[in-house]
Amino acid sequence: MNSGNGVRIPDKSYFKIGEVCELTGIKQHVLRYWESEFKIIRPQRASSKQRLYRKVDVENFLIIKRLLKEEGFTIPGAKKFLARMSKKAKQKKEEEIQEPPQNLKEQGNQKDFYSELKAELQDIKNLLEG
Repeated sequence: MNSGNGVRIPDKSYFKIGEVCELTGIKQHVLRYWESEFKIIRPQRASSKQRLYRKVDVENFLIIKRLLKEEGFTIPGAKKFLARMSKKAKQKKEEEIQEPPQNLKEQGNQKDFYSELKAELQDIKNLLEG
């Protein structure tokens, strides 16, 4: 999979911290620090206590890296930005679930409704990725 940041993320369920470092270009101590600062990153723990990151965590690291390194956000500013974007995405999703567009209700065409919903969620994802 190719993220919005030009990084190809392999199609795997979990990544070890070293793999995340290679994919993102971020050092381990920075990943661990960002993990403590940003609630959107919550790795699983293996029985050996090793961190196991999901693909969404890798994508979030890339978003955070872009916000901090390229766009000049501070950590508190990046937290606020991500919280705002998450809230907007959640509200939009709730609105569409509660009230599908009138023309789709009349047509009874759920396939079109879900295609439009998917496209809008993809737009939100692209907005977050820059």
